Amino acid sequence: MAMSVWLPVGILLSSLIPGVLIFFQPEERHRLRTWLNLLGAVIKLLLVGMLIWGVFHEQVFETRWTMAPGLEFVLHADALSVLFVSLSTLLWLVTTIYAVGYLEQTPHRSRFFGFFSLCVTATVGLALAGNLFTFVVFYELLTLATYPLIAHKGSPEALRGARIYLRYTLFGGLLLMIGAVWLHTLTGGVEFVEGGILQYANLDQSTLRWIFLLLIVGLGVKAALVPLHGWLPQAMVAPAPVSALLHAVAVVKAGAFGIVRVIYDVYGVEFAAELGVLTLLGAVAAITIIYGSLKALSQDHLKKRLAYSTVSQVSYIVLGTAIVGPLATIGGLVHLVHQGVMKITLFFAAGNYAEALGIHRVSEMDGVGRRMPGTTLAFTIGALGMIGIPPVAGFISKWYLGLGAVEAGAAAWVLPVLIASSLLNAAYFLPILYRAWFKSQSTPWPADKTAGCTRELPDALLWPPLTTAAMALLIGLLAAAPYSPLEWAELIAGREYRQ
Repeated sequence: MAMSVWLPVGILLSSLIPGVLIFFQPEERHRLRTWLNLLGAVIKLLLVGMLIWGVFHEQVFETRWTMAPGLEFVLHADALSVLFVSLSTLLWLVTTIYAVGYLEQTPHRSRFFGFFSLCVTATVGLALAGNLFTFVVFYELLTLATYPLIAHKGSPEALRGARIYLRYTLFGGLLLMIGAVWLHTLTGGVEFVEGGILQYANLDQSTLRWIFLLLIVGLGVKAALVPLHGWLPQAMVAPAPVSALLHAVAVVKAGAFGIVRVIYDVYGVEFAAELGVLTLLGAVAAITIIYGSLKALSQDHLKKRLAYSTVSQVSYIVLGTAIVGPLATIGGLVHLVHQGVMKITLFFAAGNYAEALGIHRVSEMDGVGRRMPGTTLAFTIGALGMIGIPPVAGFISKWYLGLGAVEAGAAAWVLPVLIASSLLNAAYFLPILYRAWFKSQSTPWPADKTAGCTRELPDALLWPPLTTAAMALLIGLLAAAPYSPLEWAELIAGREYRQ
């Protein structure tokens, strides 16, 4: 079995090097900055394609550096990391195109795109982390790289949202670090191993429960688990490309991915169940799912409604992880991808409404479907997917979570949560679609930058949401196709439960 040491490093450098170069570009070097962004994104996509092929055929990709005696920095690609890094890489390319169009006339673009690239580098780094130490390093780098993006506008509201984000995430990072250091002192190093490693460590179970609590609470801040979610609605003051990145690719997904890593590849899902820690996690996920949906229902501000929707939807991933069984695992893991594709579509569309018409509130959306049909079509597909209507991708996630609950004997409480959540999803998304498509405009929109134009938006703003909406539809229709997110989730579940 051949081993490659260069590919994980190349995937990291493909965004790190352009990001560093972009920092030094004058604002007027728009074309060079755009080419650096796109070149890095395309190279990363090609390298990740090679990674997907190799990992699927059980080739080993690993790089190790000894930082100190007993402390190694490890990049390692397994099936789970490839699932997340593929999502991050593909959506980074689409978001880059969107961000170039969205920020074309704004100041401080070199600073924005520099931190934008560092943010993606940190996300990819934690996806490829081969042990808990490496994960913590990139997890904290992600916090630091994202803060300037949230504060980018420089307004009092943006700075306040960024400070709240920083307070929450630094607190979460501290708890994660304490748990990781504690575990390191007991084991001498924690590698990510399919099926988990702690079940063979012969450690005190009470101690392992406390460490689990520290790790999950630390990760739960970024995953926006209730009551650790307060930063997320406040961060919606960021530009639309940042909101899309936070919800679909980077911060929120990093927290959810970390929870999956800890349960499956540190503790092992069956050993975690024996410790009794998954019952409480499942309850927290269920509460978060319902709470987020109820809060979304009461929000008139469009991005805040989408933010609370994220609070709810990301906990589907945690719920699938907390239910012991292959089918629930598949449902949770595939939602890691499906939610990302659907939610980025919704935030692209929300950004387009704000950019073209000055629309920020649901109550301002009457008749917008006739004015911006392409954007609203994309929003509609994303919204129907979030509700769980077939054949959009969200249906596949909820179907497997339901099957997994039946398989695990948890149907009595999981199915009511899924049904209630879907009804609430419909209650806060369908009125938006009704307003957009069927109501007539009653009051002027706050601004109409494209009045009199035959095109609703420039291509750089219109095609990204249409592309991700098509992806959400196709990965639902072609869920059984080779290399689909569903097949990849089945591969991961098979490897985790065969150990």
